[in-house]
Amino acid sequence: MKKDLPQNDNDLQAINNVKSADNSSHPNQIDRRKFIKVAATGALAFSIIPRHVLGGPNFIAPSDKVTLAYVGCGTQGLRELLPLLAVPGIQVISVCDPNKDAVGYRDWSKNGIRDSVRAAIGKPDWNPGGDNVVPGGRENGRDIVDSYYSNKRAGDSFKGCTAYADFRELLEKEKDLDAVKIMTPDHLHGLFAIAALKRNKHVLMHKPVSNRLLEGKEVIELARQKTNIVTHLVPWDSNGSMDQVMEWINGGKIGKLKEVHNWTNRPVWPQFPTLPTDTVPVPDGLNWDLWLGPEADRPYSPEYTNMFFRGWYDFGGGSMADMGHYSLWTVFNALQLTSPEVIEPNLSHFVTMNGVVPSQVHNNFSFPMASSVRFKYPANGDRPAVDLIWYDGGIRPALPAELIANNEELQAEGMMFVGEKGKILAGFNVQNPRLFSKKKKPEAAKTEAINSYAQKNMVDALTLFATNCKSGTQYPGSFPEAEGLTEAVNFYAASLRAGHLLKYDATSRLITNVPDANKYLMREYRAGWDPKTI
Repeated sequence: MKKDLPQNDNDLQAINNVKSADNSSHPNQIDRRKFIKVAATGALAFSIIPRHVLGGPNFIAPSDKVTLAYVGCGTQGLRELLPLLAVPGIQVISVCDPNKDAVGYRDWSKNGIRDSVRAAIGKPDWNPGGDNVVPGGRENGRDIVDSYYSNKRAGDSFKGCTAYADFRELLEKEKDLDAVKIMTPDHLHGLFAIAALKRNKHVLMHKPVSNRLLEGKEVIELARQKTNIVTHLVPWDSNGSMDQVMEWINGGKIGKLKEVHNWTNRPVWPQFPTLPTDTVPVPDGLNWDLWLGPEADRPYSPEYTNMFFRGWYDFGGGSMADMGHYSLWTVFNALQLTSPEVIEPNLSHFVTMNGVVPSQVHNNFSFPMASSVRFKYPANGDRPAVDLIWYDGGIRPALPAELIANNEELQAEGMMFVGEKGKILAGFNVQNPRLFSKKKKPEAAKTEAINSYAQKNMVDALTLFATNCKSGTQYPGSFPEAEGLTEAVNFYAASLRAGHLLKYDATSRLITNVPDANKYLMREYRAGWDPKTI
């Protein structure tokens, strides 16, 4: 998986090369010959024949489709909308975004999304309108849905896609809704997931579960209670395999495991050491109040929105929330990491001039340009205590002696497992692991392990979601399975914001040594946005 491109998510290459689902059969499709044979025996004599049997191998009756609302029509939202439209088992019936038109969006390339949309909907002259630069907004979302269905799935029966600015209004009015996909900025994830789960909607969501720990816990606990409601966190489908690494660790190849190191080249978006001061009018069509959602009111700034939101504690989760879900989820599972006992931050700072005197900016509003955070996890069963260290902003671990001897350097992104007798070095999400032991030459993995849950492309992954929604059965990648990782990404942010080593008691869910830092684990909700009433 290519990690050196300046992408917002590591699955964009797959999205831009969406494989059409028109030639793939539905996983629940009944084979015609088997159907006739069974029917002849009388086993199905009193059954209603599913319409997808009578309608051909690619036909799925409207009653068998998962009706879905797509919430968040920014650049990444539109990218991931395209493969979703290709899934026969899903029908997008509504879109939602507080921004109406394609105004003020930024992206990694000027025409990348536009060209992908043109190819997907079969309109080579399609343009986003607005400021006619980068696509985005709910009207683009609605137009893409309607255009795709009319051009690519004309044989199906579709009503026009509805569009809303307010997620709450969507849930109130769309009575036939089965599921939602949440592609908003991080600060809205948890709240919108809670609202959907309360109404028994299946939830497909991008990372993180929430950018506040206690809100994330509330989402996870609600998901556990809804045993027949499917929840799925998208990064699970891009996680790497820990099979070979665990074979080496369990086989004693590196001795007792002591540390896990994971580093990224993020951020690849601008981050700001001071708050915006310029007065900028709210763009036409943007409901700034709805964009802020539960967060405190403040003047609009384009430096808060779109590509930039991840860099702010209020709106984002920083580099670890962005990328750690792809690299660390299977690590957490394999090592059975639960709650950290100690979180130790190290971060860059910013100095400005106060007249003629240099002054360090006290910053608890935006993530630092670079940081590392050490998480200390207690022993669990046969697994001894282990430290997990996350690095971003270009910081990497100390270069191992084994690489120095080979005239090698660490890549811009990677992972390393350190034991008493050796090391395992791998790519960012555990791909291509190599074993370095004190007594042997470097050893590469025998074969490239592929996890049973890994999907060939996004259409396959989304088809699996639709299948499980119809059966009401959970599959790997649920919100509860991400609980340990949700704790880590939120403690990463809280420790950087506090600027202090933190000690955490998992039973009480409290930071014990710096009580004031507990405020960073929760959110103060504006009127109308409390999860208890939403």
